[in-house]
Amino acid sequence: MNSLWMSIQFFVLILLELTVLFLGISTLVGLALQYVSDETLRRWLSRKGLLGNFLGATLGAITPFCSCSTIPMTVGLLRADVPFGATMSFVLASPLLNPIILTMFWVLLGWKACVVYFAVTFVGAMAAGVLLEALGFAKDVKRVRISGGADAREVQPTLKAKVRVAFAGAWADFAGVLAYLVIGVAIGAAIYGYLPGDFVVRLAGPGNPFAIPIAAIIGIPLYVRTETVIPIALALTQKGMSMGAVLALIIGGAGMSIPEMSMLAAIFRVRLVSAFVAVVAVVAIVAGFVFNGI
Repeated sequence: MNSLWMSIQFFVLILLELTVLFLGISTLVGLALQYVSDETLRRWLSRKGLLGNFLGATLGAITPFCSCSTIPMTVGLLRADVPFGATMSFVLASPLLNPIILTMFWVLLGWKACVVYFAVTFVGAMAAGVLLEALGFAKDVKRVRISGGADAREVQPTLKAKVRVAFAGAWADFAGVLAYLVIGVAIGAAIYGYLPGDFVVRLAGPGNPFAIPIAAIIGIPLYVRTETVIPIALALTQKGMSMGAVLALIIGGAGMSIPEMSMLAAIFRVRLVSAFVAVVAVVAIVAGFVFNGI
């Protein structure tokens, strides 16, 4: 009964906390994006060199997309002749970095984990774009066609109207991820209440040098949103799992998945898809070892 009560407390408190964070931060992001047009974003991203990669990773960091939602935006960027390297930086950063994820990290896992996660994934996204472009992977982009095109965002006349639209968008996004949040928090609650701590420490504690690459490899085939895995990560860390392994699991699981591989294969050739999977794995492993080393 004590374990059940602990699990219920964890579930209720964390779910309420994540709900407030998601709606609040998502509304603020939606409000900010109403002041920047799609054409302006594309013009910024068309800068060549490291600045383009930086802006591509920055766009990924402010847009609350999951890995599969990133693909339509990627097609739009490629059709708008945004440089390949900047686009690839966006593709890697988009599902891993956004204000919602970073706030959840800060609140649930601490500022240190948040800073390491942001720094490694942002730099990794920039480096991935530079490396893939330098190695000539741009020629592995297929010619793609999408009907219609991006709908122009309707400009709202007043701040009140903008806030209303931003909150409506935040609520729609929240409804789309609510099931993932509930599943993630429920799994985390079960781990928190019932999983023996010594088992977690033995399998994935700080003393196991293979825990980080194994966590990254396990995460990649799974289709999990970062918002889903963070509550699970919180429970695992409280049971003794090393934060490095947790970061590797989060980056591997949220940065790549089998559904995303399939969608990427529609616009990229196999060689580029394979290289991108390898980049995600390397970023996940590096993040894990960097955290455990500091």
